[in-house]
This record gives sequence, structure tokens and C-alpha cells, in this order.
Amino acid sequence: MNTPQSNSNSNSNGNASPLIEKHTIGYVPPEDRHGKVRDLFTLWFGGNIAPLPIVTGALGVQIFHLNLLWGIVAIIVGQLVGGVLMALHSAQGPQMGIPQMIQSRAQFGSWGALLVTVIAGVMYIGFFASNIVLAGKLLHGIEQSVSVPVGIVIGALGSGLIGIIGYRFIHILNRIGTWVLGIGIFIGFGYIFTHIATDDFFTRGGFNIAGWLATVSLSALWQIAFAPYVSDYSRYLPENVSVASTFWATYLGCTIGSTLAFVFGAVAVLAVPPGVDAMDAVKAATGPLGSMMLVLFLLSVISHNALNLYGAVLAVITSLQTFAYRWIPTAKARAVLSVVILLACCYGAIGASTNFVGNLVDLVLALLVVLVPWTAINLIDFYVIHKGNYDIQSIFQADGGLYGRFNPQALIAYVIGILVQIPFMNTPMYAGPVPKYLDGADLSWVIGLVLTSPLYYWLATRDTNYRRRTMSANIARQS
Repeated sequence: MNTPQSNSNSNSNGNASPLIEKHTIGYVPPEDRHGKVRDLFTLWFGGNIAPLPIVTGALGVQIFHLNLLWGIVAIIVGQLVGGVLMALHSAQGPQMGIPQMIQSRAQFGSWGALLVTVIAGVMYIGFFASNIVLAGKLLHGIEQSVSVPVGIVIGALGSGLIGIIGYRFIHILNRIGTWVLGIGIFIGFGYIFTHIATDDFFTRGGFNIAGWLATVSLSALWQIAFAPYVSDYSRYLPENVSVASTFWATYLGCTIGSTLAFVFGAVAVLAVPPGVDAMDAVKAATGPLGSMMLVLFLLSVISHNALNLYGAVLAVITSLQTFAYRWIPTAKARAVLSVVILLACCYGAIGASTNFVGNLVDLVLALLVVLVPWTAINLIDFYVIHKGNYDIQSIFQADGGLYGRFNPQALIAYVIGILVQIPFMNTPMYAGPVPKYLDGADLSWVIGLVLTSPLYYWLATRDTNYRRRTMSANIARQS
């Protein structure tokens, strides 16, 4: 792999790497690589035991009327399927040493990747904003004297500080969180199952194909939503880390952690009378442990939300760098952008409607429709066509170097991948004609993945210029 020279100070001792991250979107040279593969497990396990996955997991029971058994089965199936795609993206990090979104220039071209980068940035800003609202409500639930707006600001400031410090601190907090939150959620499960107060805990709801498929989709899309930034947290690992070890550490951490959170949400709402908000149900169902659980989840959402802010900032930097290609920003620029996004999200969240989180979830679901084809193209290009061999210097050039400003094959497959999903969509923002024949089930993401992958492979492997660029990248890597 042909990589740019780094002007950073060499650091042969990974443990001595600075706490405040100095890199942004630039290539991480071998002397700045540090950490262990197991850090990926704790990052994604601890980061997923949080309020938003708990609220999402409760939807299978609350909205789609599944019983406990079928709700759990749907959650597990979705996590296992979606987790494969997410972990395959993570495994790219040590091989490339650059963030996920800027790596997309190798598939779409330096300008062609801009659309996907902007969409990813908007999505993670939406996640950040919805999570600070949840933090504000949690803090108000713990201490009534703290208003929700004040709680929103406190939650945002906590996440902002973690995000500004960056990569290393995020990993440290999640290593601690894995033990604290892991023990906490198992204690919560134990209390609920030994103090069931509802007569219909095991019988409420039932099986319906639309609700089951919808829950599978929500569960899978939770994993796929991490795809645009998952390798941002593996890019500092040493280059000799294997793809398999990176994949499994990420896959197991993320699927186990998020499955526990999803199932906890379903269990909590079944343990209280119907109609109770998911986080209120958690507090009520865990009895005397309720306040402690809310404190744990408050700390979790603040820590986890730093990932959304960090990813959003990298997406903004990548977008700006498209037009200022000589600019590889420093930690100071990352901090300034973090503060700008934080203030804008606080302003929007405080002044928004009471259904702010629900509206943002609807937006994120719509945005995922345009990210699914990107996932298919990125994975096919990395694992099948290029086999991980890229020219990093070209990725940072204004004209895209070997990859050009636009890759027509990728853009054609991308647009078609979006269009084929539209008839199968069923979101609050738009509903296509097909779901009414499937009792409302939304299978658009499956259609997008299944059709975009072979289409892109067929287009890319039949393009003479693209094959020439691939050969040039391989030669550059060998040199």
C-alpha cells in the first residue's frame, strides 16, 4: 500500500501516545499505531449498552406487538446479520490507517464521495442531537430540580469533552464502561425477572410477520448505521493486525452489547402496564434499582454520544478537505468544529418539539436508505475487487489521483441501489407500494444490498480504466 510520509513525531511506544488525539483524517503512520484488538470489543460492547438501543429494542413489543420470545428472536437475527456488514467495515481500519469516509474516495472519486460523506455527517449529527435529548430527560428523571434543557446542555458538554480529547480517551472510557454497564444490565435483568408485576409478561403480543420483519430490520439497521465510522476506531491499530481478529472483536462486542440493550428494552416495557415510555419503564421495572440504572445509562449515553460527535466532525472535515485538499487539520480544528456542532445541536434540541427523538429516528431511517448502497459498494470494492490494496496518496489528492474525481461505475450502482429500494420503503417520511402486500414490512435495505453488490462488481470489473487504476494501486503498494 502506497502511503504518504508523515511529519508527526515518531512514537515507538504505543502506550506513551498522547491522550489528546493529534490526527484527524490524515493517514496514521506505523509509529503512531497503538492499542490491542480486544479494545474493539470493549468499545462496541460498552458503547451499545445505552438508552437509544434500549428505546429501539422496546419498539418490537410496543409498536409491532410481538411477544417476548418472537421479539428476542427478531432482535438477535437482525443483530447477527447487520453486525457482519458493520464488522467488515471495521476490519478495514488497520489496513488503511484512515477514516472510513475519506477512504470512500477510492470507490467514488474525490468529489463523488462527497454526497455520501455529507449524508453520513447529517445522520451522526442527528444521532448526537437525539442522544443529548435522552441525556437531558435522564438527568431530569434522576434529579427533578434539573430541567430537561439544562440536562441537554450538561449531556452535550460531557460528550463534547470526550469527543475533543478523541480516540484514546473514548477507548479508555469504554473499557471501564464494559465492566460497569455489563454488570449493571445483568443486575437489572435479574431484578426484573424476579419481580415480574404484570400478568401478561410472557403472553402480551404474539407473532405477526410484518412486526417480526420490521423488528429484524430495525435491529440490523442499528448495526449498519455504524458502518460510515466504525473503522475510525480501528485505524490506530498496528498494520499487522489481521482482518479476521479485527472483524471478530468488533462483531462480538457490538452484537452482544446491542442485543443486551435491545432485549432489556423489550423486557422492561413488558414488566409494566402497556403505554409506558421505554425509559420510564426501565425505572419502574427495576424498582429500588431504578435510579441507579438511570445514572448508569446517563453516563453511558454521554460516553457513547462522543462517538457520534467525533464521527460527525470527521465527516465535516472530510467534506471541507475535498475543496481544500492541502489542508489536513489539527486537533485544534477538530475541537473548534466539535464546539460549533455541539452548540447548534443544543440550540435545536432545546427549541424542538416534544417528539424530537421520534422525528430524528424517522430521519435516520430515511438516510439509511442512501447509506445501504454505499455499504455494498465499499465492501465489494475493498474485499473483492481491490483486496485491500489502495494508493493512500491518491485519496488525498485534489483530482483523486488514480481514482479520479468521479467513478461513474460506483455512482451508477449507487443511484440504482437507492432507486430499487424506493418501492419497498415503509417509513413515516415515505411509504412505497410493496409493503402493503407484506403487512407493512420494510425490506428496502435487503433489496438495496442484494442488488447493488453484484451490479457494482459487474460494472467495475468491466471498466478498462478502473481495472488499470486497480493494477496501478497494486504496483504502488508493492513499491
